[in-house]
Amino acid sequence: MPVPLLLLVNQFIFMLGFYMVVPFLAVFMREDLALQSAAIGLVLGMRTFAQQGLFVVGGAFADKLGPRKLILLGCATRIVGFGILAFSFDFTTVLIGACLTGFAGALFSPAISSLVAKVGDDKEGRARFFAKLAVWGELGAVAGPFVGALLLGIGFKAMALGGACVFAVAYLILHMRLPREVQAPRRAEDGPWWHVFRDRLFVLFTLAHSGFLLSYNQLYFALPVEITRSGGSETEMAPLFMLASLMIVTLQLPVTRIAQRLPLSLSLSAGFILMALAFGTVASFASHAPMGGLLKLAPATLMVILLILGQMIVKPIAMDIVARMAGTRPTGVYYGALASAGGLTVLLGNVLIGPLLDGALKPGSSAPLPWLILGLVPAICALAIIPIAQAVSRRARA
Repeated sequence: MPVPLLLLVNQFIFMLGFYMVVPFLAVFMREDLALQSAAIGLVLGMRTFAQQGLFVVGGAFADKLGPRKLILLGCATRIVGFGILAFSFDFTTVLIGACLTGFAGALFSPAISSLVAKVGDDKEGRARFFAKLAVWGELGAVAGPFVGALLLGIGFKAMALGGACVFAVAYLILHMRLPREVQAPRRAEDGPWWHVFRDRLFVLFTLAHSGFLLSYNQLYFALPVEITRSGGSETEMAPLFMLASLMIVTLQLPVTRIAQRLPLSLSLSAGFILMALAFGTVASFASHAPMGGLLKLAPATLMVILLILGQMIVKPIAMDIVARMAGTRPTGVYYGALASAGGLTVLLGNVLIGPLLDGALKPGSSAPLPWLILGLVPAICALAIIPIAQAVSRRARA
């Protein structure tokens, strides 16, 4: 199997296993373990930080040891993490399982990004392949919530064990089919792994990208709060995640083509604005009583649509920008640093916004506040990304 096709198939399997479990984790903690929003936010934030916050570690090791070893190790670690989640019974055990699940991603995700960056070796080809990767991943994400919802009647334990089995299958395929790479000797001009933090433009871009990750992760943290306010239940989360996945499957490639025709500053700023509007829409409904029938889910549906549209614009372009900034240096640590900063932002953001979201579980005068604060983050990033993207374009032409 050619490496590009193997990467696409692997992304499908990984996302299938992930979306069988993680979208339902907040509901499991709230309803089965009776945890408060602050504790739930800490667990989800720690999971994200253990993954994206430690990407820089995985990226550095991927550059040193090669992507194959890190991908297989990460896959095995996620199997263990899902196994612990399956048998978790309190805050401590669910935190350990969530952190291991996240750390697994820190091991394999930068390595996968490094391989993808090599598949598309030019600006347009790289962005398009990242877009294709998103499409294949969302095909798995379409099936993931559906399979998870089917197992919901049995219990969260069945979902977590099912996710572990999916990653076990992925491990076997990758072990047999992923080629063993020959590591090129490290060049002196590449510098130590922490050289990425000396690149001022890369650091500024990373800060703006962190706002994107915080906003996107509200699909897992804040969205269940809005569904509760509207009188919905956990079973109504699966269709919303399926909607998000179907949007990416059908629209990702044309959206990426359109975004590539626009200046970097315009396309990235538009993506952030859409994400800001997602939270503003929910804020406008938060203080009112839920509407009747299926209309009660209208705010949550609009939130999902706008967040996903913003994500489809920003993510492939951002991943391509990182490879361009790396230049001839190994890319693993660049992708790792980008996600590490985002993971830390998500952790702090969720912990700070969690207590405020408790006030949005029911309609009231204070219910719009957390949504307005969340909307302020991508709104600021939409302005900040303009000079940053212009500077990236100037560097590319130099």
